[in-house]
Amino acid sequence: MMCMKLKQLTMISSHSSSIVKSASASSTFPPSLHSLAPSSSSSSSSSSCLPLQPKSRNFISLKPSAPFHGNSSVPLQKRNLSVVSASKSDDRDPSSSFQGGESFFRTVLQSMEAVYLNRNPTAKAVLELVQSSGNNQICYDHIAFRTFGVNGHGIDSIASFFMDYGYTKQDELRFPAKKLKAFWFSPPSFHYPDGGSGVNGPLPRVFISELLVNQMSPQIQEIIRKYTETSGSGKKHAALASALGSLTWGKPLYSEFQQLARESEYAAWTLVNGYAVNHVTISIHHLKSQLNNIKSLNQFIEDNGFRLNSEGGVLKVSPDGLLLQSSTVADSFPFCFSDGVTQSVPCSYIEFAERLVLPQYKNLPEAEVKEFHRRDGFEVGNADKIFESTSKEQLTRRAA
Repeated sequence: MMCMKLKQLTMISSHSSSIVKSASASSTFPPSLHSLAPSSSSSSSSSSCLPLQPKSRNFISLKPSAPFHGNSSVPLQKRNLSVVSASKSDDRDPSSSFQGGESFFRTVLQSMEAVYLNRNPTAKAVLELVQSSGNNQICYDHIAFRTFGVNGHGIDSIASFFMDYGYTKQDELRFPAKKLKAFWFSPPSFHYPDGGSGVNGPLPRVFISELLVNQMSPQIQEIIRKYTETSGSGKKHAALASALGSLTWGKPLYSEFQQLARESEYAAWTLVNGYAVNHVTISIHHLKSQLNNIKSLNQFIEDNGFRLNSEGGVLKVSPDGLLLQSSTVADSFPFCFSDGVTQSVPCSYIEFAERLVLPQYKNLPEAEVKEFHRRDGFEVGNADKIFESTSKEQLTRRAA
């Protein structure tokens, strides 16, 4: 009996050891998202998305434009003017969980940025121009996305990725005339490497909006549902789609794009751009040169031949006077529709934001002012006009 027990223990020990060895051998870290990007040798006529080719940690070399084939008001809560920090609504420490996956998280952001810069020559040129003027370090105030609020493809589909890495959901904003709603998310608080620029610097806020599809006409709802319902599990992989520059649904007909555009230019934009970054925003008050106030920056941008969104005036100012914003007019790119028609459609743009010091901190020496001393959050009036950066009216004015 004793011999049998010893023999059983030996067998169990041997089996456990083999399991540990097997698990160890298979627990390799997944490759960077960059390895999933098409190589630079891909033909521009390929049915995949534009190639992602991160050449550096900050900016991406721009390739010649080619047709994109697609598959390749008042917040509900009081305005949040507090320090940007992680949520403390549960027992976990979001900042510590973020630190463990920071490298992967930033790699995803780099890929999103790569798609954005490759498709938007104005944004790339403006970023390089501002950076080179006085050797400025570029810090992003926020990154924005657009979504369809139906079948799980709305705000939560892309927000879940950011919240998994410590971002905290903040105020809701409503845009009744445009039939939109939005939430913004504050990043986790942590120390970032000195000299980091763009997505490698301080983590930006995230602004995510969605079209209230149920408020659209039956015809528009039918088109949107047609594509979102056939995207399979695409809504679960919104961040991946953004990083790869791919739609999660099939290419639409040109006539469907036109129909959506007549009722909602936001809807038409989202149909052909999907989860791609809608815009990034330069934090003006972080610039070290003479461009560190938005009026000087706006003049500098226009002097260099770039058109700014004029809806409601070039400079958008919040009612409290503490949030100042402006933006360029969106670029356009050729899109290959499923019926073989290739037409120019609006892409993305770049925004500028200056957050002034809150009244209670106005006597602080400038050298002591930190981000949490400044106006936080967003403003419906400003955002409503910034949305127009992709409108036909603004694009037509740009081309004039």
